Amino acid sequence: MRGMFTCGVMDVFMEHGIEFDGAVGVSAGAAFGINYKSHQPGRPLRYNKKYCNDKRYASMKSLITTGDLYNVEFCYQTLPFELDVWDTERFYADPMEFYCVVTDVRTGMAVYHRCDHSPAEDIEWIRASASIPIVSRPVEIRGNRYLDGGMSDSIPLKFMEDRGYDRNVVIETQPVDYEKKPQRNMRLIRTALHKYPGMIRAMEERYVMYNDEKAYIRSREEEGAALVIRPEAPLNIGASEKNPAELERVYLLGRVAAGRRVEEVKEYLECAD
Repeated sequence: MRGMFTCGVMDVFMEHGIEFDGAVGVSAGAAFGINYKSHQPGRPLRYNKKYCNDKRYASMKSLITTGDLYNVEFCYQTLPFELDVWDTERFYADPMEFYCVVTDVRTGMAVYHRCDHSPAEDIEWIRASASIPIVSRPVEIRGNRYLDGGMSDSIPLKFMEDRGYDRNVVIETQPVDYEKKPQRNMRLIRTALHKYPGMIRAMEERYVMYNDEKAYIRSREEEGAALVIRPEAPLNIGASEKNPAELERVYLLGRVAAGRRVEEVKEYLECAD
């Protein structure tokens, strides 16, 4: 739920008419990021505050009975297509390229999917990107199985640069000096994911990948090749926060951080050819 910070940043950008040619989202960044392309500010905050205590949304019962902490039917069907509708018409009409990152459980490698197929298929890629190992089942798409993209490429600045994007705005949800530690509970992970040694390896080595990416982003920021918006201090919010006030607190931190930089972002993007 650190992604509420991202939602605050995105909403300020949308309110100021800031547009991008492309975007990539990882995990919660993918689930919430689709609202940028569908031009729906406020939507992720609204539905998370409304349903965070709803057992249909996320619960131990769902984890025990289905294998998913976040109930698949409710979160990826009922909610986006009935209760708080994802505007798919605007999403597919907008020319912005939108990618999500998933991790192939067989290889442990990142896979990048451009969401330009159909709502039924693309929502499955988004679900896979946000499916946290151990508390989510692998998501099967076209004969392959995927989990959380953050395990293989947490902050994919290089991916965007490789696609030719030379003016990138990066939204991080950890402070500049944050350093990820080695994954705890590897014994449990090895047992639960014994069929997927590639995924186990990715999780074991994730902290190295993550810290390398943070260092790369800082170097690109210092070179003026990327503009980064991040919290000044740890957000101190859980992965499945049940307090609506806490969700709004972190969202507002994102709004404040973006508000301080919005004119700088506009100027930075206008320099692009």
